[in-house]
Amino acid sequence: MERLKELALRTGKLISAPAATLSLGFLTLGGFVGGVMFWGAFNTALEATNTERFCISCHEMENNVFEELTRTVHFTNRSGVRATCPDCHVPHEWTDKIARKMQASKEVWGKIFGTINTRREFLDKRLELAKHEWARLKANDSLECRNCHSSVAMDLSKQTERAAQIHTRFLLSGEATCIDCHKGIAHELPNMEGVEPGWKMPPELEGEQLPGASLIDTLRQLADSEEMPRAE
Repeated sequence: MERLKELALRTGKLISAPAATLSLGFLTLGGFVGGVMFWGAFNTALEATNTERFCISCHEMENNVFEELTRTVHFTNRSGVRATCPDCHVPHEWTDKIARKMQASKEVWGKIFGTINTRREFLDKRLELAKHEWARLKANDSLECRNCHSSVAMDLSKQTERAAQIHTRFLLSGEATCIDCHKGIAHELPNMEGVEPGWKMPPELEGEQLPGASLIDTLRQLADSEEMPRAE
């Protein structure tokens, strides 16, 4: 009977003891479990905000840039490989991704206070927004492009002659990066008046007929020479 009373007394003291008297092992275990739960919740939330569904959850994105994306080769193509919003606008490396998420908090602020709430407001801001993204991709050597498109894996023999020449001279040498020439690859361009192009036609590639000229090149040449047929 005395032993039972003594055991009950010791148990009561242990339960009512302050945290400072608990064993170091118990605190360590609790901290580890809490850390795992926090990290799991944080990573789950991070991945949830890194999906296309989240990106277009506000109408400003869905009705503007996303709708433009759906009309490009990055959305529908013969290989069935689709690039989503995070593929191009969120770095894949963890530390860079966190930094980008912190920058994106300003977009949440803009959503709350209606900075860009209509199509007209978006078009007015398009050039400013595009310049921010062009500068980011220029600074990181078009990293998000290179995550899918490797210059080392390019088969130049399957490109048009002009594209192969341009890639060889400018891209492979490091003189230019993807975003210099491919600014309108996934979204419509803003008014480019006064915007200096990132790449200009080298004199040796100029001429009446460009190597591997496309229909667009031909139409542009006709327009420049004022030979375009006029509607009666």
